[in-house]
Amino acid sequence: MESKVLLDEMIAPNDNWSGILIPGQALRIVDLEGKQAVDFLCYNADDPADRYNAADTMKYNKNVYLGAGHGIYSVRATKLFTIVADTMGGGHDTIGGCCSAASNMFRYQVPDAPSCYANFLRALARHGLGEKDIVANINFFMNVPVDADGRVAIVEGISKPGDYVDLLCERDVIVVISNCPQEHNPCSGGNPTPIRLTTWRANDLAGESKR
Repeated sequence: MESKVLLDEMIAPNDNWSGILIPGQALRIVDLEGKQAVDFLCYNADDPADRYNAADTMKYNKNVYLGAGHGIYSVRATKLFTIVADTMGGGHDTIGGCCSAASNMFRYQVPDAPSCYANFLRALARHGLGEKDIVANINFFMNVPVDADGRVAIVEGISKPGDYVDLLCERDVIVVISNCPQEHNPCSGGNPTPIRLTTWRANDLAGESKR
């Protein structure tokens, strides 16, 4: 059976994407060249105030990092997605948040740098959402180790060219993605690169190998 591809797009560094997915659809995020951070937010499409909650997602999965088998949960304990495949083998960040012009200036003394925060604002505007709707986000493929003493750092990613995650949509969800433009820390290897987004019907999750 051929997979029913609904979307297949390349997203350039410092570009953004948003859309609405429904139950029975899946989203694949592909790190085409490796070591590229992908900032991700999601919202209950029926009530966007019921949005992704980082703390509860960590608590419910009993893990500070995300990988295959983990759920992505909202502030009202709504499961928005399940991660059904992950070729990187886990370790996707939940605590680093997104870069912004303010944080780039504070951390690197670089004014007016492009940022995921700005990309989120552009993407959210399409859905009648804005700055108040930006919360701590997921960073797929970003490497943020936490030491035993609690120290944390953003270091060079470990994802390989072609690594991907597959997200199974559990209800009507608004998805907002920024392909990170950060050049001042190693989150994208110091050289931001494109990603690929694909959506298809959930019963064709294995169909990518047939295409």
